[in-house]
Amino acid sequence: MQSTERLYLGGVCFITGPHPELSIQQTVELALEGGIRWVQLRHKGLCRRRLYRLGLSLRELTERYGATLVVNDYPDLALAIGAHGVHLGQEDFPLREARALMGGRLIGLSTHSVEEALKAQGADYIGVGPIYHTATKEAGPPRGPGLIREVKAKVGMPVVAIGGIGPENLKDALEAGADAVALSGALLGAEDFLQAVRQLMDTLRQVLEELK
Repeated sequence: MQSTERLYLGGVCFITGPHPELSIQQTVELALEGGIRWVQLRHKGLCRRRLYRLGLSLRELTERYGATLVVNDYPDLALAIGAHGVHLGQEDFPLREARALMGGRLIGLSTHSVEEALKAQGADYIGVGPIYHTATKEAGPPRGPGLIREVKAKVGMPVVAIGGIGPENLKDALEAGADAVALSGALLGAEDFLQAVRQLMDTLRQVLEELK
C-alpha cells in the first residue's frame, strides 16, 4: 500500500453517481481516460454486498490508471476492497475510530463550516461546502468561495471544494485557496460525458497556469 504522501490529491475528484445511459464502471473509466486521477465511490442506494463488488471493479480500474480510490461512508468496505481511503460525513463513523481502523490510509471528512473544519484534526483532507448550489446531494444552502478562504486561514490540511463545481466556477474555488475540487453533477449531467471531462481538465490546466 502506498503512503499517503504519494497519493494523488490535487486537481479533481470525481464522485460517482447515476447516469441515464452509462454504468458507474463506464463513467469511472471515461473519467480516468479523460485525465482524472481521483475517484470517490458513492452509492447510497446499493446494498453492501453489491457495493463491495462494485468497489472491487473500480479498484481494478483505478489501479490500471494509477489513480486514487476512496470509498464514501464505510471504512470496513474501503479496507475490504483495498481502496486508498475513506471519505466520511459528519454523521458517519467517528474520525478517531476510523483512523484506528484505517491506519495510514487516507481519511477525508466533509465539513460545512469553520467550526467543523477545526474539529477535523486527524483527517488527511477536508471537503468544504457546498460552495455553490447542488442538486446532487442535500447539504444545505451554498456557502460561497468565502468559506474556503476562512477555512484555509484556520487549518493546515488540504481543502477540497465541493458543491456545484464546474468549469464555469472552478477558477473561483481555486483562487479562494482550494487545493482540489470534488464534483459529480457537472459531468453526470453532461450530454457527452468524456467531452465534459476533457473540457474540465483543460480548464483546470489553464487555471493552474494562471495561478502560478
